[in-house]
Amino acid sequence: MLNSSFLPLSDGIRTLRVFAAQDTGRYLAAVQDPLIQEFGYLPAAQHTERSVAQLAETVAPLGLSRGDLGLLSIVDDSDTFLGSLVLFNATRDSAEVGVWLLPQERGSGHALGALKLAATFAKQSGLRELIARNVEDNYASKYVVERAGFEEVARGMDKTPSGEQAPHVHYRLVLRS
Repeated sequence: MLNSSFLPLSDGIRTLRVFAAQDTGRYLAAVQDPLIQEFGYLPAAQHTERSVAQLAETVAPLGLSRGDLGLLSIVDDSDTFLGSLVLFNATRDSAEVGVWLLPQERGSGHALGALKLAATFAKQSGLRELIARNVEDNYASKYVVERAGFEEVARGMDKTPSGEQAPHVHYRLVLRS
């Protein structure tokens, strides 16, 4: 299970912290991006200012208090929202991770850095592994998760964010002690 006492977590360039009300405007703008809609595993098909505010007010804190959901923001040193990292389906041993960045932040290294921070957070929380999955033709994500140390473990059909079936690549990162 996730332990929120280890948050926020920073590497000196970016910080992972709980998704907060001040992030809603940039989050709402970002989820309009066609690539995020196509490849991002978002909590809802449509977002409104109210639904995103509810993520910050109730979903994020409740998920962390239960220990099964980490709805986290990737922020810079001025606490500006750069993207989202979510740890979900967390159990005592593992969690699935998903990450996306605002379009203007892509290629900045923030996704890779955030995945490394997520691995640290998961390890501190006592998890043994992180899992990830990508639509097979999401080459940018494939590059990032592999650079973060995830290894391909399977391929198969899975639902995309839009609900369609598509080939996916499944990854695992063993968190060593």
